[in-house]
Amino acid sequence: MKKIWIIALKELRSFFDSLTAYILIVVFLGLSGFFTWLFGSDIFLVGQASLQSFFSVAYWTLFFFTPALTMKMLAEENKSGTIELLLTKAVTDWDVILGKFLACLMLIGIALLLTLPYYLSVWALGPIDHGAVWCGYLGLILMSMAYISIGLFASSITNNQIVSFLLSLFIGVFFLIIFNVLSSDFTGLIGEILSYLSLSTHFDSISRGVVDSKDVIFFLSITLFGLILAESSLSKRNIVE
Repeated sequence: MKKIWIIALKELRSFFDSLTAYILIVVFLGLSGFFTWLFGSDIFLVGQASLQSFFSVAYWTLFFFTPALTMKMLAEENKSGTIELLLTKAVTDWDVILGKFLACLMLIGIALLLTLPYYLSVWALGPIDHGAVWCGYLGLILMSMAYISIGLFASSITNNQIVSFLLSLFIGVFFLIIFNVLSSDFTGLIGEILSYLSLSTHFDSISRGVVDSKDVIFFLSITLFGLILAESSLSKRNIVE
């Protein structure tokens, strides 16, 4: 665990050293703040003390935010050859994968923490369902975990950051949109399976304040599966090389 934590802190520092963290956080806060408070279905238009507008915006913002974070995590290391140097320092493939996963999750956690003034501001406007708010944040964290694992897998199978970014988005589109659309075209068991595979089905449930074990298991399963694929891809590259 110590090695994972060291790698995570190193990666987190690299985000801030390269201005990546500042740019992505500013963009995230800018977009979420604009659409939450000023445009479209904003809080004032809704007319009630709720952060559903923010969660709806963050739901889409993180879809692009996360692949931008993960695209260089392994792709750049594979391209420059530093991944081999890293793996000679008595760390396992899992140490590397989990360390980079934790770094991305911490940065997203920092971005979400910076949105807490939204929560406090809405609370000041009137009675708010605190349970629904915290469940909404939980949903965003679980969703981010799934996106990060997908992004790490995409980054592990290519040396090109742009390819990694696009591949991560492509995979994410299936869970975010396509499975949800297809589920409405099918009935019976197939429709239920497609609906279960839809990320929006589980996120919507949690963001409404209902924490169901099947929703949590879904996100954790996607996360674990993505990390296993990333580790497997990294291991195969090391064997070939």
